[in-house]
Amino acid sequence: MHFINEIAKFYFSTRVPAIEYFLSRPAETQQQTLAHLLHRARHTVYGREYGFADIENYRQFAAQVPIHDYDGLKPFFQRMMQGEADILWPGRIQWFAKSSGTTNDVSKFIPLSREGLHQSHIKTGKDFLSIYLKNNPSSRFFTGKGIVMGGAGNTNAEYPGIFIGDVSAILMKNLDTWIQYFREPSLDVALMAKWEEKLDRIASVTMQQNVTNISGVPSWTLLLLKKVLEKTGKDQISDVWPHLELYCHGGVGFAPYRKQFEEIIGRQVFYQNVYNASEGFFAWQDTLDSDDMLLHLDNGVFYEFMPFDGNLKTRDVVNIEDVRPGVNYAMLISTNSGLWRYQIGDTIEFTSIQPHRIKITGRTRQYINVWGEEVTVNNTDNAISGCCAEMDAKLAEYTVAPIYTDSCSAGRHEWAIEFSRPPADIDLFAKALDQKLQSINSDYAAKRSGSLILQALTLVPLAPGTFYRWMDRRNRLGSQCKIPRLSNERKMIDELKDISRMIC
Repeated sequence: MHFINEIAKFYFSTRVPAIEYFLSRPAETQQQTLAHLLHRARHTVYGREYGFADIENYRQFAAQVPIHDYDGLKPFFQRMMQGEADILWPGRIQWFAKSSGTTNDVSKFIPLSREGLHQSHIKTGKDFLSIYLKNNPSSRFFTGKGIVMGGAGNTNAEYPGIFIGDVSAILMKNLDTWIQYFREPSLDVALMAKWEEKLDRIASVTMQQNVTNISGVPSWTLLLLKKVLEKTGKDQISDVWPHLELYCHGGVGFAPYRKQFEEIIGRQVFYQNVYNASEGFFAWQDTLDSDDMLLHLDNGVFYEFMPFDGNLKTRDVVNIEDVRPGVNYAMLISTNSGLWRYQIGDTIEFTSIQPHRIKITGRTRQYINVWGEEVTVNNTDNAISGCCAEMDAKLAEYTVAPIYTDSCSAGRHEWAIEFSRPPADIDLFAKALDQKLQSINSDYAAKRSGSLILQALTLVPLAPGTFYRWMDRRNRLGSQCKIPRLSNERKMIDELKDISRMIC
């Protein structure tokens, strides 16, 4: 396997010059991407409607093409799912990613063209691995197998010839044959719809193998690791997979889970952050010691950025040439799968513009700003992970919602937290959490001053298994489903409290 490992590493090293090219020419690369997208789609239904053939630059593009959310493009998506060709992108689209970003009761179906599949998702994945191997020349990545914690997918009788599923399922069906050799589990297991049965099968299949890398959403990956320990009787994952070197994570913030991974694995591995959504693979961690991610500017995606403080300011939209570090932006994308000026729903912040590195700060719909506190998921993730580290607690899941009061009294935030190891003193933890959030977010601190606008947060500890049962009730168990962290309404948090009371 050593020889194969070295050959594979050489192959991936040949991709590095192309990455360095777009790093040195970000604006030019994005201009070329936009021109290519407009040219390819000029004869589609959408391209004719908005005059793509006449657009010569970004200024015209922004003036002629409207900004869309999912509902704005949904009529086009439905026509594509019914088999119509040349609607948003040339040809007939046969792949639709069932978006399961944050858990809700309404699924979204995102078109994925063959060009988008290979030039956005697969190419970017290869580029991520190229930089990881460059940064870690002693890697033994290809001496063993990689576990991919993917979702499910299948054909649908309502839409003949269309495959609908999590983007991970679509990717696994389309990876190069030689890459499939290094991936576990087999497709028949990986695409299973019954989550608990699939988890058991993955553990059984992989626990006897030489696993060098794992990819998946942290909360669901932890369940797999615990299942493997249960089946093997081992104390730590390093006893099962001694050559594990990389955990690739995305979908939710990793900070609240990192300590648990370090404890359950039991040895040093590299934790690498990626930004891979149903709509595209946008960014990845390009260093070994920082979780900021490099924005991929040459993968068939044209990016725009809208300053976001709880409201979308369409008049201030900019492209890559005019972004500034430290500004919270909602991201818009135009892609080689036919998404045009599409509000993906994520918010990001540039940590650097030479090169363009980002961090995900939250979701446009997961942002609490009821009293002007401007709290993001990034704020709450960092606050709770810091408190868990300081007070020797372990987090399973959490969510936050405001407690509304009458106009004569101050409101407050309510945190519903499921611990896998609770702190010794819940009240002390709540106080520390409130203080930590104030130190991270100056707007929250200002509103907490004197408790005149915001009172100290309330912490509700939930019974073990509460979030799992809440997900199960919505048929949302699985490796691609995530828990909403922040909400401005109370439906979810009240349901969780009811489930917790029933468990107790």
